[in-house]
Amino acid sequence: MRHVFADCELDTDTLTLTRQGRPVTVEPQVFDLIRLLAENSGRVVTRDEIIEVVWKGRIVSESAISARIAAARKAVGDDGKQQAVIRTVARRGLQMVSETGVPTPPCPASQRIRYTADDEGRAIAYTVTGSGPPLLRVGYNTTHLEAEWNTPSERQCFDRLARQFSLLRFDPVGFGMSERCDIAVDFSTLAENALRAADAAGFETFAAYSESGGVHTALALAAHHPDRISKLAIVGGYANGRARRGARPPDTFHSLVSEGWDTPASPFAAALLYSYFPEGPLDAVQAMGRNMQQASSKANLLGIRTAIDEISAIDLLPRITCPTLIIHARDDAVHPLSEARKLAAGIDGAEMVVLETANHIPIPGNPVWEDFMTLLEDFLRS
Repeated sequence: MRHVFADCELDTDTLTLTRQGRPVTVEPQVFDLIRLLAENSGRVVTRDEIIEVVWKGRIVSESAISARIAAARKAVGDDGKQQAVIRTVARRGLQMVSETGVPTPPCPASQRIRYTADDEGRAIAYTVTGSGPPLLRVGYNTTHLEAEWNTPSERQCFDRLARQFSLLRFDPVGFGMSERCDIAVDFSTLAENALRAADAAGFETFAAYSESGGVHTALALAAHHPDRISKLAIVGGYANGRARRGARPPDTFHSLVSEGWDTPASPFAAALLYSYFPEGPLDAVQAMGRNMQQASSKANLLGIRTAIDEISAIDLLPRITCPTLIIHARDDAVHPLSEARKLAAGIDGAEMVVLETANHIPIPGNPVWEDFMTLLEDFLRS
């Protein structure tokens, strides 16, 4: 049995506890205490019940009981003052006050890759996981369905969304598991790739969430096909590329790609991503670098970079009519908050939320990741 409460998941079959998707090590008695409270969520569990279950009825000191309660609170991200998850009921016992439920089944261990084609007959790879309302993910263009699926930091996001939605992911032509060929980067063409994947998956009207450079693909899709997009989430977006913002500093991105892109597990790939994710975690950033190397040739990656440097979405914004949520990092050093404000001001009725991080996009292990996922899920479900 698995219990979900706050940002935690307790699995009584594998005897594991995770918080924000990361394992939490606890002593057996602490685990038993959390389990007892989760199985009796909302009910006050008496001191005698706690002693009977956790200590098997043995005589135990008050200090030992207090130590286990403190450890349980720490494990679930709570404390004695806040008591948002485990509440002390004076002279009676403990009560789990955070809503507890049984999660829906997780995504399968493997994914099914399918193919459709663009107007030129070039293969477009796509996959659908989970069940529920249709949701299209428009990644940062240089995607690789298989590599991302096997990357823990990416998979946590996919699994979480797939518990509530039918999640469609795709690789554009030229990238990932789609037909590998040199392309002339055009965001309207990339939007048509996304639409072909949606058609093949049987999605008629669907929500979309987009990340970084993929935002411009999603904006083109929403502007050119307003009847297909029910709502749009923009994460790490920007109205104007770097070349459109005035004087541009020397582009170390081109230098790093030119020097080290063709070397497997090149430190150059990770180095260029550190500017996007200065808060880490390090292992996730390194994995994203490896994925990008698998996903794209040097020529196509430099083509994408040039396109996003030169892009301006200002003229498209008035044509976007679906509910839109813009999520941006306050201290994003790559695409400043001012560019997200331009998106919000240009799309009628758009809302913006600012997260307190320097990471371009929140990823698991980043302190704001749980808040980010909650914002995204609430918007897409509403």
